[in-house]
Amino acid sequence: MTTGVRRRMGVEERRQQLIGVALELFSRRSPDEVSIDEIASAAGISRPLVYHYFPGKLSLYEAALKRAAEDLAGRFAEPAEGPLGARLLRVMARFFDFVDEHGPGFSALMRGGPAVGSSTTNALIDSVRQAAYEQIIAHLGMPEPPARLELVVRSWISLAESTALIWLDGRRIPREELQAQLVHDFAALMAVSAAYDEEMGALLRRVLKDEPGEGPFGDLIARLIALAS
Repeated sequence: MTTGVRRRMGVEERRQQLIGVALELFSRRSPDEVSIDEIASAAGISRPLVYHYFPGKLSLYEAALKRAAEDLAGRFAEPAEGPLGARLLRVMARFFDFVDEHGPGFSALMRGGPAVGSSTTNALIDSVRQAAYEQIIAHLGMPEPPARLELVVRSWISLAESTALIWLDGRRIPREELQAQLVHDFAALMAVSAAYDEEMGALLRRVLKDEPGEGPFGDLIARLIALAS
């Protein structure tokens, strides 16, 4: 932060500075608890000057949310190299990095905050979910996914969101375990769907064919075998 430091900035530079300051404050506390006075003080400018760049806290929150949404969507980007289980595990690690760094802001966005319910907020949240969906579908090599696969992927994305929110409430389960569990959840959702549909069965067999025994999917199979015995 630049608390107490005053210097002349261009319009866009100042806007970006205020967005960055707001994001930092929102990452520590719910946006509802952060005032324009705090944002102005942290940016080293006066309260009226904040309103010169943003009409109010809602517009600043939406601008900060847009930057955060772009950041979060980018966490799902992963090179299409190596086994799918290892790729998903890396994606989950980056996803939880974001949740860990922006806990209160992430929680406020998903559970309720100053802009929740607005068309801007809804569009941003949907854009993150859609970006995650498209990334996973691309990794599965299914440009025209069948209905059951779409259901699996979108359900898994919702599960990841819910898991992150529960984890933030006290962090009672080790983060690394949840990251691995979510990858296992993805495999389990695919397996259940494959039990009802031959196209999903063929896809699951193709995915598992490239999975090493020591990978996340192999680990799940070993755990299930041990449980059954």
